[in-house]
Amino acid sequence: MLPDNLNIITLVSIGAHPTSGRARRAEQDARAVELGLRLAGDKLQVLHAGNPADEALRAYLGMGLSELTVLEQPSHGDALPLLNSYLKDAGAQLVLTGSQAETGEGSGMLPFLLAEQLGWPLVVGLAEVEKIENGMAQVLQALPRGQRRRLKVRLPFIACVDNAAPTARQSAFGPARRGQLQACEVAVVDDSLLVDAHFQPARPRPKRLKVIKAKTGAERMKAATAKAAGGGGQVLKDVSPQAGAEAIFKLLVEEGMLR
Repeated sequence: MLPDNLNIITLVSIGAHPTSGRARRAEQDARAVELGLRLAGDKLQVLHAGNPADEALRAYLGMGLSELTVLEQPSHGDALPLLNSYLKDAGAQLVLTGSQAETGEGSGMLPFLLAEQLGWPLVVGLAEVEKIENGMAQVLQALPRGQRRRLKVRLPFIACVDNAAPTARQSAFGPARRGQLQACEVAVVDDSLLVDAHFQPARPRPKRLKVIKAKTGAERMKAATAKAAGGGGQVLKDVSPQAGAEAIFKLLVEEGMLR
């Protein structure tokens, strides 16, 4: 059950094909658009901060959008203050994003920083929005190994869409060419971190192989799907912020992440 006047905005970015590297729509951002279309239909607003001349943006229009709003800024601009200002004035109740950009920094920090500046709740791993009523939303959060958790969150809020969300529909050529890229002139804010930054491909960390000693297929399936048992760890409840910070710092030192 969804209200008719629900204001949903989806944030999109330029993606990159994992093999060829060519520009395309970002996979998780496309899932966010798909979820937004299912919730709001043609009332959905789609927003991008960047160059309105990027042809890859038309792949989102090909999903059935009549227009896509672009906050025009160069590649070295900081999208965070632009999005923050736009969302405050737009009266958005639900903002959908992908979990991580496929190009640029790709840090995945934008939704967190945006939620912090706006003072809104943030839901990560969104799989489905079940209902919205009385200023509250009931959503399904994707957890590891196919599990789901039902959450209730107040409006407005930001949600990072997970790969468990509905697969994005194909982009049609005709609607992609007919749709309008609506460029908006904004005050550009330079990203100071990009001045001296050097980009390089990310390296996946090697994973230690787990030896499964099982004779039957049922035992192998059970071993593959069983939850990993924590060898150590500590559950902290009702502790002071200082004690929690000290425990986290100690763990990072033990894992070799801090020296």
